[in-house]
Amino acid sequence: MSVTEMFTYIQGFLSADQDLREDIRKVVQVLEQTAREILTVLQSVHQPTGFKDIPSKCQRARELFCTVRTHMGELKTKFPAEQYYRFHEHWRFVLQRLVFLAAFVVYLESESLVTREEVAQILSIEVEREKGFHLDVEDYLAGVLIMASELSRLAVNSVTAGDYGRPLRISNFINELDSGFRLLNLKNDPLRKRYDGLKYDVKKIEEVVYDLSIRGLAKEQEAGGDK
Repeated sequence: MSVTEMFTYIQGFLSADQDLREDIRKVVQVLEQTAREILTVLQSVHQPTGFKDIPSKCQRARELFCTVRTHMGELKTKFPAEQYYRFHEHWRFVLQRLVFLAAFVVYLESESLVTREEVAQILSIEVEREKGFHLDVEDYLAGVLIMASELSRLAVNSVTAGDYGRPLRISNFINELDSGFRLLNLKNDPLRKRYDGLKYDVKKIEEVVYDLSIRGLAKEQEAGGDK
């Protein structure tokens, strides 16, 4: 093979790779748009009137996740399963956002932490790497940490809406989450930095709970709950 033929072959390889990446980016853009739509639905729970309508908003979000599953199915067909990490950078951000949204929906519904298996089911992807397009552990953890920040905001807005019990429950949940992350030896720099942000979320929620306690509102809420 001559030098010219060799470089012609290489150019063909590069062009095919660029075309493939462009196809992937197009699907990812649609996923990003759907993620924004889900976020818009869920963001309304922060409004004073939003607390009264949480179930219907979660239901609407789950309906939009049907669209996500469709596009995930399309994304899986764009590249060989064994090349997942070769193209991972293209969908990493949106996948973490979708994990966050799924985790937020599950928390609003049951005030519990979504498992990696549950998220994979919601998104219609795999848990195990060997099975193909899957939910990487670090992407799952990143999405959970994004949810923690959203819950710190929810704790503040709960007080504004007159729901004084919710910040207490959020505080307990976030403290358990923080304890869980402390068990991990995080060496991934972006994930480690995001985990550092959890400390501020914990502090922010603790300040909300402290303020409620000082004002006696937490005790009032507990008394009302006992009744």
